[in-house]
Amino acid sequence: MADFEYVSRADAAKLKKGPKPPADLSHHFSRVTAARQESKIKEFYKYFMIPGIGNLAGGLPNATFFPYDTLEAQIAQPERFKPTPNDPNDPSELAKTLAATTLKKDHDVTAASHITVPHASATPNPLQKIDLTTALQYGTAQGYPPLYSFLRQFVREHYHPNVPYLDGADIILTNGNTDGFAKTIEALSNVWSEERDWVGDREGLLVEEFAYMNAVQTARPRGLQVVPVKIDLEGMLPTGEGSLEDVLENWDTSKGKRPHLMYTVTDGSIGQNPTSGTYSIQRRKEIYAICSKYDVIIIEDDPYWYLQFPSATGKEAEARGTALTAAPPPHKFEKSTGYEFLDSLVPSYLNFDPDGRVVRLDTFSKTVAPGCRLGWITAQPAIIERILRITESSTQQPSGFVQAMISELLIGSQPAAAEFAKKSKAEQLTFSGWKADGWVRWLAGLRGSYERRMNRMCDILEEGRFQLKQGTPVKSAESDWAVISKTKMYSFDWPRAGMFVWVHFHFETHPLWGKVSGPKLSTALWVYLTTKPFLVLLAPGLMFSPTPEIADEKGWQYYRLCFAAVSEEEVEKASKRTVEGVRGFWLIKDKKELEDIEGAQNAQQMQEGLMDLGMNWAC
Repeated sequence: MADFEYVSRADAAKLKKGPKPPADLSHHFSRVTAARQESKIKEFYKYFMIPGIGNLAGGLPNATFFPYDTLEAQIAQPERFKPTPNDPNDPSELAKTLAATTLKKDHDVTAASHITVPHASATPNPLQKIDLTTALQYGTAQGYPPLYSFLRQFVREHYHPNVPYLDGADIILTNGNTDGFAKTIEALSNVWSEERDWVGDREGLLVEEFAYMNAVQTARPRGLQVVPVKIDLEGMLPTGEGSLEDVLENWDTSKGKRPHLMYTVTDGSIGQNPTSGTYSIQRRKEIYAICSKYDVIIIEDDPYWYLQFPSATGKEAEARGTALTAAPPPHKFEKSTGYEFLDSLVPSYLNFDPDGRVVRLDTFSKTVAPGCRLGWITAQPAIIERILRITESSTQQPSGFVQAMISELLIGSQPAAAEFAKKSKAEQLTFSGWKADGWVRWLAGLRGSYERRMNRMCDILEEGRFQLKQGTPVKSAESDWAVISKTKMYSFDWPRAGMFVWVHFHFETHPLWGKVSGPKLSTALWVYLTTKPFLVLLAPGLMFSPTPEIADEKGWQYYRLCFAAVSEEEVEKASKRTVEGVRGFWLIKDKKELEDIEGAQNAQQMQEGLMDLGMNWAC
């Protein structure tokens, strides 16, 4: 007879402590995704990497016939740009507390270094082997092995070391976040057609009240119902009228299924595009709890995570003479990222995700260049495995050229030890990539550069919010006094993150309000700003309105200004011209002038010196 060991309830509870596996969310997989099987061809690829294997199985072109002998480039030092402080100090102290600008003493941070991806590397380890023979060949759909390995380790140990479910998250490389979102939507939603399908089968996608429209335009052709949720400066409202809880709790099933997907543009859930609102940790936890309650998967599109601006709150308070709100204490996790800069950032939803219901999209578009078309998805392994199956039969892995150059930039080539030892010290330095330290320093420097641009634009916009007009006193006894009237033309919050200033124009204060409709005034302002001498182009809020109802109700009241795309000098010049243009527009009192403005737009004016502060759609 078998022996049994009896344990108390208290001891049994202790045995259950610790991370638990992520929840099984396979019921959310689309019918096509659930039916996908591993690619029979890709299944062979893991055997291709066996050292010395005589590969007679794969239909691979011979690498000696690739017409590229090397890929070479001059690259920046990771310390090229000056960071800004991680702590949200009083803005008057910012200049005194700027972080160090270099990782090494006596190091010329302005000098470029040279990188070379050779045709063939002597390194036997496939996770370190960076060369054209492997990068330009067919490969596994999860990504180029050296880059995949580096990013996976970096994500798990430094970006998100506190993922709370057992064994942590996995990743897969993508062709940028647009590709990542398209594959995520394909994996987690079924196509629905009004002509063919019952309305009760229609699925939905929750989005912020103002949203990044590429995502909306990806979802709509699949028949997904786009469902906006009200927002404030922090982002999506968890409770109250029009909030996430309100929408889900009171869902009308006659419109279709209650939405099971939520799309949010965040940066560690920060820097919402287009509004640059900021999700606090508390708000994030509230949103997550509601998503867990109603079984909603969170798609966290996060291209701006490192662009969080600690100075914004203090600078705004200083400019407006208001009390500076005490900053909440930084969230303390069990594990540090290993970098003060990363620890200072508001963390991703992944860190509050015991269910494994967060699918996070990251990209090199804002950290290296948009033309790379390279990013990655982070999620629980079961979801990544299904997206891998989609990738195998669609895009396959991203461009080998791009992956090789990014690998060389971040990792550096790893020649065999004997070969490396023969090289001079100067030559050995060329085999050193940025590594994790350099990558984080690069991100900190980018944040500093964009934060200074943001502050400069906001300083100028702050000065021009009101139209001041001097009047004549009515009483003779007051003749020594001047009467000044203030008209608020627009308002905005200093961005807590991202690349944009989201401006609310108060057309109700315009002299022609009541005689001309608000949307028509808004259109006239947009055109007026594109004409000489102003020559600035802003992005209309209508572009970010996910439904016609929001566009008609309030979308026309807003414009997005991007301080990232133009030079620092042009940020200042174009911001001043924007303020001057708005002031000039608010002086228009004759409807006939508006008609003249609409007719004044011509191709020459649109081309000569027009400064784009808004139309960088993917920023």
